[in-house]
Amino acid sequence: MPKAKTVYVCSECGYETPRWLGRCPDCGSWNTLTEQQAAPVQTDAPLKLKREPGHGAEPMRIDEIPDDTMLRYSSGIGELDRVLGGGIVEGSLVLVGGDPGIGKSTLLTQVSAYAAAQGRRVLYVSGEESSRQIKMRANRLGACSDSFYVLPENDMNNVSEHVIKLAPQLMIVDSIQTMYKPDMSSAPGSVSQVRECTSVLMRYAKNSGCAVMLVGHVTKEGAIAGPMVLEHMVDAVLYFEGDRQHQYRLLRAIKNRFGSVNELGMFEMSDKGMREVSNASDILLSERARGQSGSVVHCAIEGTRPLLVDVQALVATTVFGNPRRMASGVDSGRLALLLAVLEKRASAPLYNQDVYINIAGGITLDEPAADLSLCCSVVSALRNRPIDSGLVVMGEVGLGGEIRPISQPERRLIECARLGFTEAVVPKRSLRGITLPEGLRVIGVETVLEALYKLGLTAK
Repeated sequence: MPKAKTVYVCSECGYETPRWLGRCPDCGSWNTLTEQQAAPVQTDAPLKLKREPGHGAEPMRIDEIPDDTMLRYSSGIGELDRVLGGGIVEGSLVLVGGDPGIGKSTLLTQVSAYAAAQGRRVLYVSGEESSRQIKMRANRLGACSDSFYVLPENDMNNVSEHVIKLAPQLMIVDSIQTMYKPDMSSAPGSVSQVRECTSVLMRYAKNSGCAVMLVGHVTKEGAIAGPMVLEHMVDAVLYFEGDRQHQYRLLRAIKNRFGSVNELGMFEMSDKGMREVSNASDILLSERARGQSGSVVHCAIEGTRPLLVDVQALVATTVFGNPRRMASGVDSGRLALLLAVLEKRASAPLYNQDVYINIAGGITLDEPAADLSLCCSVVSALRNRPIDSGLVVMGEVGLGGEIRPISQPERRLIECARLGFTEAVVPKRSLRGITLPEGLRVIGVETVLEALYKLGLTAK
């Protein structure tokens, strides 16, 4: 019997080396190599695969494949259905990540309760909590049903046996980093364990049609813990954003094979679980300071949803050698570019001013249509001139100071009119061929200097 040798495996990427290194040569991470016992190599027998690569599937012509292969059903939570692309897909493998205490287990318990109430058999596998802990949360959420099964187990072999006997239609695994296969020498949460356990669950989901939802831990940098191959294996990756000390949570899709990754779901944490926020614009603008300089309303598009947010700016004379530029919710590089455009094209003296930008509500704006609202908020704070609270600003700003067209202008304007806004400043070329909503005065502009003049922020 050959003696097992010791190898060092990187916990981030799975790189193996016979000796310890401070830094992984493959991914560059520091202090991630852990010692493991490598399986002995048998030289007197031919090597065999640990698992079969397939199940003997035959090739089919694409026109012979039935069209109803992707069946969806509602999760019972409209915001989650929106992010998933219309509901839970049968046979899908979904990974839900987020900071500790953000509400992952609460949300999935609510999904399990709704599915069980609709007559589906649900299995909740927990490797972190006992049955009593899950029952306490279920009682608080009103999630008790005779079709809701709980299995406190992290041995993947035992889980597979119970899954075959129970044949659930929805399966929750909380969390994938706690699951392990006893025939492997590595510890739970290692690269090989996470990869193999996810592979077992993926094969079961595809073969049985059971939707499997995994809970994933995150690292201190905010990324989902474990190997990157985990995100490649699953069909959808959802990520919870927000501070657990606040009541609002944002749910985004980082990857989605069954829908768009641009959708945004908003939830409110309460003692009865996660409540969906269907009208996020009202929530984001409810505590807006009216009549204050540096505050501008922008209408963003998150997937199919128009979302009105408050863009705030604060400009103050610097006491440092170099003025500070700080941004929350927007790219700092984009902000530096817009400040340079304002200095060059609008004669705004910002070279000796500290500039602070904040997008209220924890929203992140990454679309170029927010450029004009950022410029207007900065100049409003610089001149100390407030902008009318019933006005919305949208537009992309070029390096020459020109205002470029934006996407879906008609949908944005309809949302502005619905929420009671009376004026909107938009790119002039975006008004071609669209129907303007009643009660909304639309001002078309071609340059950033023209926009500032019509808002009363500068002299022409």
